[in-house]
Amino acid sequence: MNNKRLRANMILLLTSAIWGFAFVAQRVGSQYVGAFTFNGIRFALGSISLLPLIIYFDKKKKNDSSNENNIEVSVKKIIVPGVLIGAILFAGSTLQQIGLTYTTAGKASFITGLYMVVVPIIEIFLGHKIGKNSWIGVGLAVAGLYLLSVNENFSISYGDFLEVIGSVFWAAHILVIDYFSNKVDSLKLSCIQCATCSFLSLISALILEQITMSSISSALIPILYGGFLSVGVAYTLQVVAQKDAKPSHAAIILSMESVFGAVGGAVLLGEIMSTRGYIGCILILGGILLSQIKFSPNQIISQGIIRDE
Repeated sequence: MNNKRLRANMILLLTSAIWGFAFVAQRVGSQYVGAFTFNGIRFALGSISLLPLIIYFDKKKKNDSSNENNIEVSVKKIIVPGVLIGAILFAGSTLQQIGLTYTTAGKASFITGLYMVVVPIIEIFLGHKIGKNSWIGVGLAVAGLYLLSVNENFSISYGDFLEVIGSVFWAAHILVIDYFSNKVDSLKLSCIQCATCSFLSLISALILEQITMSSISSALIPILYGGFLSVGVAYTLQVVAQKDAKPSHAAIILSMESVFGAVGGAVLLGEIMSTRGYIGCILILGGILLSQIKFSPNQIISQGIIRDE
């Protein structure tokens, strides 16, 4: 492995750690402010944090004499998909944040990670074929979810249930981004989707929640982490690292956010799972990793499912 690739993999590992520990920040934030308020502010900060990067890359493109027209056209073309993806992001992030009020950061991180397994399932209904490894991965993930979340009386907690439904929206989010990512500027797409999610969240907060400056002040550090680090910094690191990383390595390394979420919950919040729960986490992680790899006679290649948060 050359130095560039090793450096890229280490940056991706840092990215997955930032996303994993974001579950801890969201869990703490849920104790002070409502889900809509938290997401409204953090995604606004996330959208703003991407602006310097967008400006930087736009300046680099100014060497092209027709660049100004290209930028204008790209902005027009990006608004509709950006709003659509932002609406899906709003649904997924709302379910995730409300769910974190009723479940642990560790459980939420592994259940959310199921979106990587859900993506191949959705692709079946879109007419795509999935390999045997994906089916095995789905089976492992379902067994893991059962051990992690289903109680002795065959019921699932409210928080875990919301995280499961949220994983479906995260999967849809991935597929819609994959459709538009090669057609428009990815950074601008991310900025608009975050702004849309923020707008929808703040409108919902004004209608459904009581917003006070004292509660926002109490949740300020988790909000700043979720806005600047989880969106702005982590997204930038992902963009930089994936230039030199293998797609197969990137997908597997970034899936480790579930592990970091569980570690963060245990170390920072004192969360403890039962032996049954830990076995469930291992099965879910195994299912996620297996569903990400496509085996061929001469090589192993990733399906390229990467979350854009």
